[in-house]
Amino acid sequence: MSKKPKKSKKSAKLNKKSAAGKAAKNTKKLKHAQKTAGRATKFKETIQETTVFTQGVALADIDASSTPGWKHGRKEAESLLAETGRQLSELQERLFADGRSGGSRSILLILQGMDTAGKGGIVRHVIGLVDPQGVQHASFGKPTAEELEHHFLWRIKNKTPRPGHIGVFDRSHYEDVLVARVNELAPLEEIEGRYDDILQFERELADSGTTIIKVLLHINPDEQKARLGERLSRPDKYWKYDPSDIDGRLMWPDYQEAFEIMLERTSTETAPWHIIPANNKWFARLAVSQLLLHALEDLNLEWPPPSFDIEEEKRRLAEA
Repeated sequence: MSKKPKKSKKSAKLNKKSAAGKAAKNTKKLKHAQKTAGRATKFKETIQETTVFTQGVALADIDASSTPGWKHGRKEAESLLAETGRQLSELQERLFADGRSGGSRSILLILQGMDTAGKGGIVRHVIGLVDPQGVQHASFGKPTAEELEHHFLWRIKNKTPRPGHIGVFDRSHYEDVLVARVNELAPLEEIEGRYDDILQFERELADSGTTIIKVLLHINPDEQKARLGERLSRPDKYWKYDPSDIDGRLMWPDYQEAFEIMLERTSTETAPWHIIPANNKWFARLAVSQLLLHALEDLNLEWPPPSFDIEEEKRRLAEA
């Protein structure tokens, strides 16, 4: 009967060293995960306060390249966005399930900003993290002939999110107090009345169970010029370019004034505006993801209880 070879002291020492190395590596990973989780929680809470509009604040005083509440760079931000996506996915599924089970809750994310501010990027990189069947996306450009026959909010009300859904307005009813004001598309008296109409509409929407998140993506003229230049220099970006973008750019001061009036007149406790510095696309996407995560968590939704006898259905399945 042959004897089992004895392990050398050197081999045992190496195994012990390897085990210690793995343990140290796992401990390091755990500490990093805990540190990241701590940063995420803190940022999610502070982004509510650091970006919410304060009466009297001028857009020119907000640094569009700043990253309020975040000091950990792009790489960490992108890592947190990926982790946030997993959280958003589960919470959105709960919202969808709640809606399918008779619940009344929904969320509406409103995105406004100058051309190239990154609205489409938010839709793709943030909303794209959740199941599309639970998303309702709408973009409001120049009104059609049919839409012009109705009140300016008619086309908006037709696109509000159903219970259980996340609605996204890539441009919204605010175009009717922004573009309309700058380009004098309606009498000033009529535009002034629209602010009150918007406030009433949003109150009714909130009362019906919709949480409203309003985001102004804030970029500066230099950043816009660089982004427009990129669209003109890359064949895969030509489709994004519109000559009217230059027309809007030439009216930059007028648009900034219109944005500030919009903020002053329509930022409320129920539906406050958040001004997100958006020169850094990665920061804007992270910030909006945290606003959305906060809103979903605040719904405090549980999985709907079954509307059937579970044991009876198990029995039926076994016999089927």
